[in-house]
Amino acid sequence: MNRGIIVVSIKDISVRCGVSVATVSKALNDHSDIAQITKENIRRTAREMGYFPNSSARALKTNRTYNLGVLFVDEAQSGLTHEYFARVLENFKVEAERNGYDITFISKNTRSKMSYYEHSKYRGVDGVVIACIDFNNPDVIELIHGELPVVTIDHVFDNRTAIISDNVKGMRDLITYIYEMGHRRIAFIYGDESSVTQNRVGSYYKTLGELGISVPDTYVKKGIYHDTETTARLTRELLNLDDRPTCIIFPDDFSCIGGMNAIKEYGLRIPDDISIAGYDGILLSQVLEPKLTTLQQDTVALGRSAAEKLIALIENPKANVIERVVVEGKVLKGNSVKNLNIK
Repeated sequence: MNRGIIVVSIKDISVRCGVSVATVSKALNDHSDIAQITKENIRRTAREMGYFPNSSARALKTNRTYNLGVLFVDEAQSGLTHEYFARVLENFKVEAERNGYDITFISKNTRSKMSYYEHSKYRGVDGVVIACIDFNNPDVIELIHGELPVVTIDHVFDNRTAIISDNVKGMRDLITYIYEMGHRRIAFIYGDESSVTQNRVGSYYKTLGELGISVPDTYVKKGIYHDTETTARLTRELLNLDDRPTCIIFPDDFSCIGGMNAIKEYGLRIPDDISIAGYDGILLSQVLEPKLTTLQQDTVALGRSAAEKLIALIENPKANVIERVVVEGKVLKGNSVKNLNIK
């Protein structure tokens, strides 16, 4: 016999506890004008009765769903195996949940042909964080110009708050360390076109120029983030140069694997014959052999700040201030850069 599902209401709890519906509601929402012993009794009774708050009813009452949208689509199709963004989003999730919010991934619904904006409205999210996507996509522009609160990660729009990793200082610090280790022939394989890439490439040329180093065009290669095969091919091109570099900076730590494999194919040793450096500071970088010298981005601060700013926009829209939160990283000095100053 199928008895169905018994739905417990606030009124049922009030009858069991012998208090008013208003008292139960206040206790479940932790109002300060209810005695602590009463709160504990009501909450214990609610758990025993199998009560679950109704999100739809809550949304009607507060005009909020307490649900944050996450738009995350990377060109390499690596999804949440992309460790850098996975860690950023994990810290975003932790901060969101700490503030009582759930998260929902936003996508193009291919079955119903919804845009990102339409899917966000369909899911009823209170706001959206956007990371690792083609920011020139018309669907992204539509979402940005909509009425939903939006925070971007590693990209700046004039009318939206952005959480940005300091790629200019990060690249400068990384190159300065490599320079101090005695290197003057420093090559750079960079990733897909984006504001992040522009800042890294610009900082690369600016820092080396300030250090009095002229960079041959053959030392700078356009690659793809999170792509080992492309990085391996471009590494081979650098190794085939007559005046090859003494150090190669790769687009990110994961793509370093492709570069390292290419170097090994040539019978060269890292760092004895050639030095390398990465970017991101993911866990993988510190378990490679040799341990990778890299710029570690602060994924905790990036994710937490994105959640904090988005929730602030949702909960206090009248105090909406467009901000640029810049998060610094730090150089992890591994064993992949040889000290050429030691004879």
